[in-house]
Amino acid sequence: MYNLYTLKNGLRIVTEYIEHVNSISVGLFVENGSRNETEVENGISHFIEHMLFKGTKNRSAKKLVEEIENVGGQLNAYTSKESTCYYVKSLDTHIDLCLDIISDMLFNSVFNEEEIEKEKRVVNEEINMSEDTPEEVLTDLHAKAVFGEDSLAYPILGYEENINSFSRKDIIDYLSRYYTPTNSVISICGKFNQKDIEALVDKYFGVWENKNNVHIKYSIPRQEKFYLGEDKKIEQLHVNLGLKGTALGDDRGYSLILLNNILGGGASSILFQKLREDLGACYSVYSYLLAYKNIGVLNIYAGLGPSYAKVALEETRDILSKFSINDINHESLLINKEKIKASYILGLESTSSRMFSNGKSMLFLNKISTPDKIIEKIDNIDLESIEEVYLDCIKPGVMNGAFVGHNVNVEELKNLIK
Repeated sequence: MYNLYTLKNGLRIVTEYIEHVNSISVGLFVENGSRNETEVENGISHFIEHMLFKGTKNRSAKKLVEEIENVGGQLNAYTSKESTCYYVKSLDTHIDLCLDIISDMLFNSVFNEEEIEKEKRVVNEEINMSEDTPEEVLTDLHAKAVFGEDSLAYPILGYEENINSFSRKDIIDYLSRYYTPTNSVISICGKFNQKDIEALVDKYFGVWENKNNVHIKYSIPRQEKFYLGEDKKIEQLHVNLGLKGTALGDDRGYSLILLNNILGGGASSILFQKLREDLGACYSVYSYLLAYKNIGVLNIYAGLGPSYAKVALEETRDILSKFSINDINHESLLINKEKIKASYILGLESTSSRMFSNGKSMLFLNKISTPDKIIEKIDNIDLESIEEVYLDCIKPGVMNGAFVGHNVNVEELKNLIK
């Protein structure tokens, strides 16, 4: 059972009651990520996420995590391109503590100068670790190939030069700009008493003042046609190819999910069967979707030996050029609908996954799509809607790409896919 309401300060609340569980998941979602930053601010959203764990007026950094872990719970957070989330999962008997901890981090973090300097070193090590992970290097590089100068191209972690420049004032000013009740959502899922939960949420978050009524304005980026490479002394060549996708909230996305599933969504997909099973050209190959506000991308990833680059990229090009909705008959349509429904339903078997889904939906779309409604939309996928998405997203072909490996020749690789 869902309940959606808004506090007097504009903070949106979404709760989902599940009778058969004994857990509770609580998330604070803020519509702020690397996309909201300027070039000199890049990395500050993620840095603030770190700093909220570094101690409050009431609890030390150790005490914050210790109080949750001592009752068997988990406290964590993440930053993405468009949002930041702080979340707790525990037994349902500790809902008061969960809300207390998150509100304490939000309202009472001290941002100690010494801790700021220490955390800069920690985040810089996180950046270094990312640089040692080819897939993460590829993700950031491909974002630049897709979005060019737009802030969607900025890496979530930022750059070491930026991180080292952040002052306590920078952090507090940025936080006060975006961390407002009207720009945030509390999502709660699990077993609880509805009246009790409303009283607790008001107790801990009703005091949040809406000092800055921020209205997020996003750019309208175009998908660029850049191909970029980065040299890394590694064994494999890592490839990401970008096609047009659908934006967050676009109902055509359901049809694109189905097409993606056929193209590269699993071990029975066209890309996996051809490139790995038939040709033995790679170990990992798949396609996946990224959906943001007002733009989306369909990606094809492969990790392969450099000697197989020519055959793999030419085969990918041929697969895309031959890919046709004429190959999708009534039976395959039903099979792939069932796959999508199964994947969606299985992904909702924990309170935390449902909490994340509800929170993001409220944050970006200001509504909740119930499982029944989503299943209905999947069932409504037909050949006409598939054809529309195919013509818009897949038929135009690869628009951009990124390559990470040793002695990468971008122009040569680009010509193999064109």
